[in-house]
This record gives sequence, structure tokens and C-alpha cells, in this order.
Amino acid sequence: MSMVDALGRMGEIQARLVQLNDLVAGGTGVAASGTATAASAVSATSFADALAAATGAAATTTGAAGSGATGAGVVAAAEKYLGVPYVFGGEDGSGMDCSGLVQRVYADLGIEVPRLVSGQMTIGTEVASLAEAKPGDLIVTGGGEHILIYAGNNQVIHAPYEGRTVSKVDAYMDDSEITTIRRVIPDQAATASVASNSTDLLTAAFASMFNGAGSNGTVSNGRASTGSSSASALSLSGLLS
Repeated sequence: MSMVDALGRMGEIQARLVQLNDLVAGGTGVAASGTATAASAVSATSFADALAAATGAAATTTGAAGSGATGAGVVAAAEKYLGVPYVFGGEDGSGMDCSGLVQRVYADLGIEVPRLVSGQMTIGTEVASLAEAKPGDLIVTGGGEHILIYAGNNQVIHAPYEGRTVSKVDAYMDDSEITTIRRVIPDQAATASVASNSTDLLTAAFASMFNGAGSNGTVSNGRASTGSSSASALSLSGLLS
């Protein structure tokens, strides 16, 4: 389950929190509407706080999330435009400039990026050096004057300047000439790690939330509602699987 999918189930989970807590405490699982509404609001806030604590950061999404695009796919998409003439302000097969090429290539893969280099040079995550660049990364030079697509094997694809065409050439710059390198397509290993750990993060968030509730000594029908028993109920309910 991806983090996006997991967060999408929050509404369903929050709606059942009050019932589960009441059942664990020996109740009927049915609360009065006023009590349920108030408790649900508290549960929602507690869950958000607990999830933030478990992950250590707010969840964010990018245009590349869930697209299925790869760095090799970016290179292949860029290679389709080899030979297209440079046209200032152009962004299609009849002619394109450097940033127009970048925008068109990523759009072909279903990823929206800014139109100008000034915006493109801020997206994704920064790569420390040319030696660490991977296919599909964006290389910005001249303080934002030019942008290229790294193609792997120390080659780049770019729309150079008036009178030239989109071309694939050896990387002619070194780190001293590079303003920034941006990775728009996340590492597959990192993406897989996030997906595999998302359920664990949710479990940790619920455990944190319910342990907090248990420490407050919440009692229903004469029986204490504890963090561990609530977390077990959630696990048994199948909501965290």
C-alpha cells in the first residue's frame, strides 16, 4: 500500500475509531451521535498528529508520484525529439527551446513541470554532482540560462541554441559549471522502501495515538480502554493490512 493509498483510507478508519474503542471497553460499539461526532473530531486530529510524529515530516506529493515513469523512460521520450530544430519559446515537434524540450518530455510521461528553467531548476530533489547523476535528471547551467536532460553514460540531450537541433552529445560541462542537478523521478529503491514502510508508519501512528489515550485513563462501562487493546482491535479489524 502506498502512502497516498494509506492516507486515502483515513476517513474510513476515523469513522470506526469510536466504535472500536467502545467495543474494546465492553460497550456496544454504538455511540450517541453527539458523542461520536466530538470523538471523531478528536480522533482525526490525534491521528494526524500521530502520523506526523511517526513519519517525522508532512506527507507531500509530486507530479512524478504514481506516474510509473523511470529515468530510462525520460531518456527514451527525449530521444524522440532528436533533430527537432531549436525555436525560442517552442515546445512541440515543430521546434522547441531547452526548457520547452524538458516540459514536453515530462508531459509525454504524464508529469507536469514548470515551463521555464527558473521553475524547472527548483523541482524534485538536488543531486550533489555530475558523477551521481542518473538518466532523466535535469542539469542546469549558467545560473539558469540553460537546462539539459542527463541521458546516462556521461551524455546529455538538449536543445542548444538558434540554428541547431535537439541533440544527444557528451556532457561538456563539469561540476564548476553546473548550477544544480535536479532528480524529478524518484529512485526506484526509495519509492519501494516508502511503499513497504507505509503500513508500518500507519501502525506506529495508531499506536502512538492510542497509547496517549490509554495514558489518560479513559474508562467506558467500568473497563479501562488501553492503547494496546485499541491497537489490537484495529489490527484485527483489517484496517491496517
